Amino acid sequence: MQQADLLAHLRLARTDGIGPANYARLIQRHGSAEAALSRLPAHLQAADPKAIEREIAAVARLGGRFLFPGQLGYPPMLALLPDAPAALACLGDPAHLAVRAVAIVGARNASAAGRRIAETLAATLAEAGILVVSGLARGIDSAAHLGALRHGRTAAAVAGGLDQPYPPENAALQDRIAAEGCVLAEAPLGTAPLARHFPRRNRIVAGLALGVVVVEAAPRSGSLITARLALDYGRELYAVPGSPLDLRSQGSNDLIRQGAHLTETVDDILAHLPEAPHPVDLFRAAPAPAPTARDLPPEAPPASDEAAQVLALLGSSPVAVDDLLRRCHLSPSRVQAILLDLELAGRLETSPGPRVALRPPVSPGA
Repeated sequence: MQQADLLAHLRLARTDGIGPANYARLIQRHGSAEAALSRLPAHLQAADPKAIEREIAAVARLGGRFLFPGQLGYPPMLALLPDAPAALACLGDPAHLAVRAVAIVGARNASAAGRRIAETLAATLAEAGILVVSGLARGIDSAAHLGALRHGRTAAAVAGGLDQPYPPENAALQDRIAAEGCVLAEAPLGTAPLARHFPRRNRIVAGLALGVVVVEAAPRSGSLITARLALDYGRELYAVPGSPLDLRSQGSNDLIRQGAHLTETVDDILAHLPEAPHPVDLFRAAPAPAPTARDLPPEAPPASDEAAQVLALLGSSPVAVDDLLRRCHLSPSRVQAILLDLELAGRLETSPGPRVALRPPVSPGA
């Protein structure tokens, strides 16, 4: 990719209020990132080109590169997601992401037995030529990465920037994965791995793999969010059984009750591993456990409720975007994303100020 194209794609991806879905829609509508930037609505301000140039240079100094949907090197499995990341910073060789992959996730405070199972499963999968994916967290994630590195490749998706290894004691492991496999980050450099970033990282872990194996997961854990996402994306779901007396096994045992493949050895995984994701409408016959409100970030209510808040404040008379931001109980970037959704759907008009108004409906006889 030429430097000008790289700059345009990353500026568009980093613009507040765009988001993965609107990034793809803008590229499709206008044909290129540069054209999309020149036609952004008035209520959106494109990311500062100087800041983006500094980020590109900093990632290059780390030995990394950027991957964008539709461009060479972007993970093909991830590209199937409806909310595929608009930009990924990558350390290592993205070619490793083009092979069949299985994700292994689980408890951070994993038992010694749980870590041993995760490491053994990962090692045997890697030996069979399967890429092992995980999130580089403590416990099961770390064991899975280490097991895979014994016989093959592994890929890690991190919640913060590539320059913010987390947990800190896994910095050397991240470097090793980058040298022998691949490390991916959706967040810009300098982004701390805060709790609200982990669900977004979880969707990358689930999206990269044909199947997700859960080893030790307490109820309402992040691993169960990854399991739910796997089913949402039509991926296979596996769970390792554990003692009913151990809280760390209650979530994974519940997955088995709800239809996940009971997994004790790698043969249980390979016997059910498809060549491609299942059609989502067929796979939903065995639904994943839906997370409760406590499982999700507190700032992420359902999208329909968010849009309703904004729509309730809009009418045929233009209103200043600043007024909307003050009156909505939503973040500025979320309000801007909703406004962009409405504009792309043909329901919103923008005018200088910036001001916005609902577009009058077209009568059937018009």
